[in-house]
Amino acid sequence: MDRLTSMRVFALAAQAGTLSGAARILDISPAMATKHVDALEARLGVKLLHRTTRKLTLTETGETYLDTVQRVLAELDEADASATSQRTLATGLLRFNTPLAFGVRHIAPLMPAFNRAHPAVTVELGMTDAAVNLVDERWDLAVRIGPLHDDSLQARRLGDCQMMLCAAPAYLDAHGEPRSVADLAQHNCLGYTLSATNSASLWRFGRDGSVRQPIQGNLRANSGDALRAAAIGGQGLVYEPSFIVGHDVAQGALQVLTLDHPPHDLGGIHAVWPANRHPPAKVRAMVDFLVQALGDVSNPICSAVATAQPAKPKRSRATQSG
Repeated sequence: MDRLTSMRVFALAAQAGTLSGAARILDISPAMATKHVDALEARLGVKLLHRTTRKLTLTETGETYLDTVQRVLAELDEADASATSQRTLATGLLRFNTPLAFGVRHIAPLMPAFNRAHPAVTVELGMTDAAVNLVDERWDLAVRIGPLHDDSLQARRLGDCQMMLCAAPAYLDAHGEPRSVADLAQHNCLGYTLSATNSASLWRFGRDGSVRQPIQGNLRANSGDALRAAAIGGQGLVYEPSFIVGHDVAQGALQVLTLDHPPHDLGGIHAVWPANRHPPAKVRAMVDFLVQALGDVSNPICSAVATAQPAKPKRSRATQSG
């Protein structure tokens, strides 16, 4: 017999004074209620109730046991209510992991608005470009940029993201512009060390990433912002997502370079969370909020910067070719 159900039958029978009264409350038969109490007494090896045809009375042991049972059942009911409220009401601590540059630019600025909408949720932001295991490290939610390969996660698309090959005007004045993917072998390419697709030694082009170009340069970093800063200073070329360099392109600090193959399609930006038929309300609230906030035309994730891009300056020297 189910031990918790037997405890509920016992407590309700003691309260109602009859097993049939407990049976009515629990919507079971009187015979089944009797079996539950019998099973409980057999398991404990003691008699809990004196039973007559008309009423029940507690034994001395039964009175002591009833106090404990009522406390245990109350705590279980409270735990159930708390779990249910977390599924339906956005409350508690939300541990949220994002890539560093994306988190600083696009997630952190949204947190005041999220807090106003969901004041009962406390957000812990973890920002790192290193891959994290959501389950092992107990993250409730994460942002992933690029193709999704983990079937154990649920996902919702937040937006698109394009790669951009860029350099500062000063670098292009000094070294010329590459015109083809092959030309990159002759340039100082600043490499990102944490990417498996566009790394410090290999960049991919073509929408599907099928065009591979080995690259080399005098700076490698595990931070897209570090490479961006070096590129703005004229050190070399960077190949980074538009959410990192788009603003600098629009301001003229970096110039987008067009080659004979288009940039690699990153595959989108997604919110991901551990697979769960009923994710907590705090997770659903944040995902819904991000979809709305990042999809707003006044706050795009990865805006097309072509219309804001300054005209290319005329250069006095010939551009470099392969």
